[in-house]
Amino acid sequence: MNDEQQLTRRALLTKMAILVNAVLAAILAVPVVGYLLSPLLRSKSYLKWVSLGSTDAFPEGQTRLATFRNPFGRPWDGVTGNTACWVRNIGGGQFQVFAVNCAHLGCPVRWFPQSRLFMCPCHGGVYYADGSRAAGPPPRGLFQYPWNIQNGKLMIRAGELPTLSTRA
Repeated sequence: MNDEQQLTRRALLTKMAILVNAVLAAILAVPVVGYLLSPLLRSKSYLKWVSLGSTDAFPEGQTRLATFRNPFGRPWDGVTGNTACWVRNIGGGQFQVFAVNCAHLGCPVRWFPQSRLFMCPCHGGVYYADGSRAAGPPPRGLFQYPWNIQNGKLMIRAGELPTLSTRA
């Protein structure tokens, strides 16, 4: 070997440093590229139609609490995988299904049939029976799940909390 072909210690360490930096840059770039491309690759496969039970379980003119299993949950979620919602039977086969969370900060609202109001215990938010805002700090009414009836069962599209960004 002549002097020009011989690898110097400095050249070897430089090449190794470049290689290590390239590998680290690739490792760090994968999540960033995934994040940037996620809107293009995202699917709504986590949204599923879930049964709340028979329509007979929700008498006309009444609002009832119903629970369903989050379709995106894991087996080890236990009871925390159950999600609550308020179902209002308007009559004539029409329903409203409200998220149990207040539109202000997400505290669970409670239905008071005597006054026909939903009330939030955290900051005094009040909603009318149709879910519209009555008083307090919430900026809007209760969020609603899309619903339909299949084979006599009330179904809702579940998998994410309904918000302004999920409205179609």
